[in-house]
Amino acid sequence: MSSASGPAEQYRAVREAAGVIDRSSVGKAEVEGRDRASFLQGMLSNDVKALAPGEGCAAAFLDAHGKVMALLRVYALPDRLLLELPPGLTQKTLLLLDKYLISEKAAFEPMDEAYAVLSVQGAQAPALLARLAGRPMDLAPHAHVEATVAGIATRVVQRSEFGGRPGFFIWTAPDAAPSLRAALEGAGATPVEPAVAEVLRVEAGEPAYGQDVDDSVILPETNLEHLVSYTKGCYIGQEVVARVKYRGHVNRALTGLTLGGQRVPPPGAAVVAGEREIGRVTSAVRSLGLGVPIALGYVRREHLAAGSEVTVRVEDALVPARVTPPPFI
Repeated sequence: MSSASGPAEQYRAVREAAGVIDRSSVGKAEVEGRDRASFLQGMLSNDVKALAPGEGCAAAFLDAHGKVMALLRVYALPDRLLLELPPGLTQKTLLLLDKYLISEKAAFEPMDEAYAVLSVQGAQAPALLARLAGRPMDLAPHAHVEATVAGIATRVVQRSEFGGRPGFFIWTAPDAAPSLRAALEGAGATPVEPAVAEVLRVEAGEPAYGQDVDDSVILPETNLEHLVSYTKGCYIGQEVVARVKYRGHVNRALTGLTLGGQRVPPPGAAVVAGEREIGRVTSAVRSLGLGVPIALGYVRREHLAAGSEVTVRVEDALVPARVTPPPFI
């Protein structure tokens, strides 16, 4: 398909066929040393030590108060771990982790410039990749394999960006990325612009670090329960996460909002109930699937029930909205 495809065509490609998105801005790092897995086991919220080569998981790195310092993914190789981090956060995260290194044998290496990453998403993504790689791509979530795709050496990671739709991240050498992208497009993947990818992300209710999650929120407020292993033992911030899970509740949580009218609220817009501010918008778009503005944001616990009527302050107006736990579609 042509790179001149409009937003509607790009959106439809991801929902029904396959789209390709440049994700080379994601943070990347490698961890070597015999204690790499056991060290990260004590740092991250998920069970890193259980990963066999070729497996991976999503996790959070918290501070001692349960605040989210980074959302990341860990991919196990025979001799090292690959980390996928939020864009622009590699150096900061590695410095924070390094502070906890005492006698463990683990070395962190930033790799932001060492790899390009292309995302292929959509119902036809597995078949498209299988044709170019000459092998099936029926991988478990976060599983990854070395594969030659259109004659190019890559690492293919099962990485669904937009909820339940199939998807992959393809890591390759930066100088090979243009040829790989051309091959993907030649096989039928439609180039997807960042604005369309953002609509798909918000519709799926996938929080982005730096927008919907940052170090001002504790992990239980994000509803990212799949990032936590409750059986793995201690890690930084674990006490807070466990206390909320077993003995308490959060006062606010991340949820979705469907807005009336046509105005898309800016990040930080106040969510209001009666005269009281009860939350804030973190991401908002006009849904291409629903044709109305939708948002992610934090709302106080007493207003979290699906269908709760609230308003959102957009400039000088209060726009009616209802709480809509994502995914929206």
